[in-house]
Amino acid sequence: MIRNLDGSIGSPCVNWCEMNPRSNYCYGCFRSIDEIANWSILSETEKEAVWLALALRQATANSSD
Repeated sequence: MIRNLDGSIGSPCVNWCEMNPRSNYCYGCFRSIDEIANWSILSETEKEAVWLALALRQATANSSD
């Protein structure tokens, strides 16, 4: 998980913004379109939950692509 300078949870964006039509997650950061669109209004708890899900999503996406 990335932390911003102020200690808040940072975005997992890696500037590869393309949605995988099979998984419905971004190829770059593995977030859903709703998670990407709402990132700035998610609570710190919600952001942490997304971060915790990313590794599993990445592993699943890589095994099925």
